[in-house]
Amino acid sequence: MFKAPRGVADLLPQEQKYWRHVEQVASRVCRAFGYQRIDTPTFEASGLFVRGVGEQTDIVQKEMYVFEDRGSDQLTLRPEGTAPVCRAYLEHGMSSLPQPVRLYYFCPIFRYERPQAGRFREHHQFGIEAIGDADPAVDAEVIQLGWRYAQELGLRNLSLVVNSIGDSACRPAYLQALKEYYRERLDHLCQDCRGRYERNPLRLLDCKQERCQPYIADAPKTSEHLCDACMEHWTRLIAYLDLLGIPYTKSHRLVRGLDYYTRTVFEIQPPEEGGQSTVLGGGRYDGLIQELGGPPTPGIGFGSGFERMVLNLKRQEAPVAEVMPRPVVLVTNGAKALEYGMGLAAGLRAAGLTVLLAPAQRSLRAQMRYASSVNARYAVVLGETEVERRAGSVRDMDSASQEEVPEADLPSYLAAGTGTP
Repeated sequence: MFKAPRGVADLLPQEQKYWRHVEQVASRVCRAFGYQRIDTPTFEASGLFVRGVGEQTDIVQKEMYVFEDRGSDQLTLRPEGTAPVCRAYLEHGMSSLPQPVRLYYFCPIFRYERPQAGRFREHHQFGIEAIGDADPAVDAEVIQLGWRYAQELGLRNLSLVVNSIGDSACRPAYLQALKEYYRERLDHLCQDCRGRYERNPLRLLDCKQERCQPYIADAPKTSEHLCDACMEHWTRLIAYLDLLGIPYTKSHRLVRGLDYYTRTVFEIQPPEEGGQSTVLGGGRYDGLIQELGGPPTPGIGFGSGFERMVLNLKRQEAPVAEVMPRPVVLVTNGAKALEYGMGLAAGLRAAGLTVLLAPAQRSLRAQMRYASSVNARYAVVLGETEVERRAGSVRDMDSASQEEVPEADLPSYLAAGTGTP
């Protein structure tokens, strides 16, 4: 018997209400901030991610799903959402639009990594990008959107963590200071950090291994090595967050795993600690579009995984509305009643109701049990008498009361009880 491959999951009907809740809240909040939806292809040219994400990142080195198509083109299943949106921005001349261009998207993400809670080899992401404006007010807007999104989902006790990692002007000197600090401590670090020391020293600050924590705490801080322009940007962002009343914590150890980040980086985290607890993270990427072949163009955005958000909604028992309304079940007794019921069901569905026909070959008692098993709000019993009178005997499944309702009145009667608009 076939099973789903390791690291992917089926999204079953009972899970749909959480996913639709996340998508609906995200869409509503994006509209409130004036963001428009964009959808990019599931696969892109591999070079887009090698150049955009960074050749020395774990994503490019170990996690991308790369394949050669029949035309000998090397393609990659999308491992992150920002680079494809920036490619679309360039390809379709969006620089001619009013800046910043505000975009949001929902997409599957593919990474070959160890499956873990809330993160699979195929996972799903909600993301936003604001491209074309370097002002820290845009950073504050993006963070505010992410904070409001998490709040409106119903999550509680969240923490916003922010940092500035500088830019191409000041980061080289910081990285040199960081490497000098760690040089005499390499023998005490975990194996991963020894590799990061050469490939991507900024990620040394992101290690979750217990043995590396004391060295991170005493490491040089990015905030102490910012150039004047980055310090001004950072100071103004903090002032805007204070103005908006968004609580935050500054953390010199907060970095992001992609090479394109500059200046502002941020994460929203739930009360649960751990390396995989973040529910939303992002930052500024002012050099990415230039790296992809375009003119210098600032940008900032975030990504938020559906799976991890749903995991936290369940942990916190956040209220989530059902996707499917409680149905109306038509219970029929005899061939004429079944024919009448089929026509009646079509009319009720056209009126916006969710209607099921109980299995007609079963007894009336078995059909009523079926109505109960699907959590029906009403069972409409149809027999010879109802066919003759062009009516239905409506049984309230909650109160067990029953009354006959004329066919013409059935749509409004049932809609009122089921909450159908």
